[in-house]
Amino acid sequence: MTFNIEVDPSITSHLLMVRPLHFGFNEETALNNAFQVNDNTLSLKQIAELAVKEFDGFVCVLRENGLTITVVEDNISIKTTDSIFPNNWFSTHSDGTLVTYPMFSKNRRLERREDIIERLKENYDIFHRIQLESAENEGQYLEGTGSLILDRTNKIAYACRSIRTDGNLLNEWADKLGYRLVVFNAKDKSGMDIYHTNVMMALGENFVIWGGDALPDSNEKVAIEKLFFETGKEIISISMTQIAKFAGNMLAVKNKKGERLLIMSQTAYDSLSVQQINQIESFSKIIKGNIPVIEKYGGGSVRCMLAEIFLKLKA
Repeated sequence: MTFNIEVDPSITSHLLMVRPLHFGFNEETALNNAFQVNDNTLSLKQIAELAVKEFDGFVCVLRENGLTITVVEDNISIKTTDSIFPNNWFSTHSDGTLVTYPMFSKNRRLERREDIIERLKENYDIFHRIQLESAENEGQYLEGTGSLILDRTNKIAYACRSIRTDGNLLNEWADKLGYRLVVFNAKDKSGMDIYHTNVMMALGENFVIWGGDALPDSNEKVAIEKLFFETGKEIISISMTQIAKFAGNMLAVKNKKGERLLIMSQTAYDSLSVQQINQIESFSKIIKGNIPVIEKYGGGSVRCMLAEIFLKLKA
């Protein structure tokens, strides 16, 4: 494993990724993930092989741009179609906290791996472990930084309500980590709840990618946009069509030189206007990953593939 030395509590240069062995279309998650498509044009083997190629190419792009990428190999003996999206089952925080989360899909719960946590413990200070996964027994779910968009500087957590983002668990999480919650309703074009907050918004240090048109309540939208202004975030608005192209599924990071980067997929980039690209580039360099098969069959994009590491290296 490769580790970063400096820790910024608000933005990181170190990302953990899981190299997939069994990637494919998940019938369970498709129940409420409108982004997934299975048109039977590829075999299961072809999907899995193409996903690995896309993954490896994306890792190369990230490393070429000065990011520290820890790649963990998938579990050979356990078939997990969505293990490529580790940000849903754990998060790390600069005070040495590690949180593990309850997952909606039963087959996704197999993605939680104590061996990954133990490897982190070997090299990083983890002072506090919060385990929320027992809530699965009560039918309550909170899927990590898919459900939660974190303004770590201002200790604000944004979340859209869905079956994967339970209100009681949000309150418990916020109480344990000392965050202010901003919770809202968001719908896709068909009126279905947007399943994860991170498909419609992404936070940078001084900007926010924001799919505000997804909020049916104009008062909620106005209040949230006022908070963006108060916390120094310039709004870069994206449309419902762009949300469907994963334009909300981006991650702001910094590289080893301290340069600010915004990671997005080629699909998302192609959906943006020149004006939107110029707005983003006034804050960050754009880094693109080309992952069409992962997006199509997994229903998630680049941000879902990246688990941020904010832990401090052991002395």
